[in-house]
Amino acid sequence: MAGFFSAKNRTAEEPTSCPPPEDPFEANLGLGTPADRVVYQVTATLLGYPSDELLRQARGLIDLARATEDQRFIEACGATVEWLVGRDAGSVRGDYVQEFDLSRRHSFHLSYWTDGDTRRRGVALARFKRMYRESGVLTDLHGELPDHLGVVLEFAAQVDAVKGRAALQAYRSSLELLRFALDDAHLPHAGLLAAVCRTLPGASPATREEIHRIAASGPPQETVGLDGYGGVDAGLSANDPRLLPILQNASTGEQP
Repeated sequence: MAGFFSAKNRTAEEPTSCPPPEDPFEANLGLGTPADRVVYQVTATLLGYPSDELLRQARGLIDLARATEDQRFIEACGATVEWLVGRDAGSVRGDYVQEFDLSRRHSFHLSYWTDGDTRRRGVALARFKRMYRESGVLTDLHGELPDHLGVVLEFAAQVDAVKGRAALQAYRSSLELLRFALDDAHLPHAGLLAAVCRTLPGASPATREEIHRIAASGPPQETVGLDGYGGVDAGLSANDPRLLPILQNASTGEQP
């Protein structure tokens, strides 16, 4: 597995009837089901770089997926595994880098899709870091930014389902936009994103226009206690391409 988190030391709680908090990361959507956590962990693994380890274990992930009894997820896993192991490893790795590392259209960084300036992006990244820090679990991001989808999914699967699911729902528009982008590119990973979205409250938007209306304002930003984590202070150059908003061209229909 991806292995971002080293231990678990807290227990999530069932949802309460309290009013929703201003900070969407504090929402209590409940633990979800055991099958949801399988979806999160298997998806996190299949979205990772096709290392020798992943290529060796890929087919076994289909067996894990079958435990969910979600036929659409099982089929998406099978198609993604075939994408990974159906060709020589060099070709797979080259395609992965082109599609997911070099292309902005398929960014796995959730706040990339919503935050339109460097300062907001820095605050968003800090909010993810704060979630991991408050969990009390040692986190090694292996060079990834803290909003990387694989990291968030593994957190929800292994560490704190309530907090992880709240973070995913806070960036639901990012998940949906990524799902559309992967589907447009005829990449099987789109089915994995669809399965993740099905574990969260509310139906998936049917069109990009619906998603853009949701995403236009981005998730509410909780900034108390985050001084020193924005922009360059978060270790990010103001020219870092990861800070460019995918949605900046939404109104004109241009592709990033």
